[in-house]
Amino acid sequence: MHPASFAVSVLIPFASCVGIVTGQEAVLPPLRGLSRMNLLEVRQPDGKLAVVQEASQWSPRAQEAVAGFLALTGPLPSAERRCDLKPELIEETDCGSYIRRLIDYAAEPDSRVPSYLCIPKAALAGAPAPAVLCLHPTENQIGHKVVVGLGGKPNRQYAAELAERGFITLSPAYPLLAQYQPDLTALGYQSGTMKAIWDNIRGLDYLETQPFVDANAGFGVIGHSLGGHNAVFTAVHDLRLKIIVSSCGLDSLLDYKEGNLTGWTQTRYMPRMAAYLNAPAQVPFDFDELLALLAPRHLFINAPLHDSNFSHTSVARIGQAARSVYQLHRAEKHLHIVHPDSGHDFPEEVRLLAYDWIEQVLKRP
Repeated sequence: MHPASFAVSVLIPFASCVGIVTGQEAVLPPLRGLSRMNLLEVRQPDGKLAVVQEASQWSPRAQEAVAGFLALTGPLPSAERRCDLKPELIEETDCGSYIRRLIDYAAEPDSRVPSYLCIPKAALAGAPAPAVLCLHPTENQIGHKVVVGLGGKPNRQYAAELAERGFITLSPAYPLLAQYQPDLTALGYQSGTMKAIWDNIRGLDYLETQPFVDANAGFGVIGHSLGGHNAVFTAVHDLRLKIIVSSCGLDSLLDYKEGNLTGWTQTRYMPRMAAYLNAPAQVPFDFDELLALLAPRHLFINAPLHDSNFSHTSVARIGQAARSVYQLHRAEKHLHIVHPDSGHDFPEEVRLLAYDWIEQVLKRP
């Protein structure tokens, strides 16, 4: 079944992002002098503004958006940092239909990333399967254990559930949470966000080397909360990710905590955000453009009606803005936003819907 027909029948119970919050263009401050709602507006080489009609014409704004993001995170490491992965097996557990391994790998010299690798037994027996990067939410006690079902809050065990559905899953730890404490300064990073992006990219490099992974199918990424925006950040920088699932992970920086960006300034996120604490409109990037940068790839966003961290109306607005770029790519049906009647959570019915989308994208004949 094609994802478009699936969406029509299943997304009806949730609020649609289309049509929510209109007529606000006049009150939204510009983003680097460009419209926030009309993402088709680009800056030409002579500095004049124009509205593009073709996807190929959007590259100037795409380049500006990436540069604005990197201004907060610091640069993506160069290819020279791609050292030998030297993976090591720490422990292995039989989980019934799949094997769970705790491994680590060298993301770069002097930095090894602990990660859970779940492998369906059918894949180990000679039937390679697609792989999904599973990024964990904020968990300062058990870290990445939560997504493989080893404690923590319910509705976070998506790595284990996807393994049960036949996917290989890789769940790296996030820097400066729980037992994973890399020295960002010594490693040359200006943000924990960029270290996490690089760790995730190297995790995909690792998956590509494994005989039980169907790398030709492409990869997926899924995450809740911290993992939700980490999924988007990683996908912006790695085109191998064909489907991105972001749960409770984003809204416009104008709306986050009513404009209070303090949460983003922690070392494990973006310390440079401190320069914009009282001026969110001056931050040189926002999530509307980051979502647009993912076009024409498949993007599934869970934005609950009662999320206290991220505003669902803000998500609807930026999703509507990003949709115009998806339309440029003739891929509007690849962008899906659901608004379940819940709080900051990844309810079972939404997780199952997301898993179906992942399966249709990565396992499509």
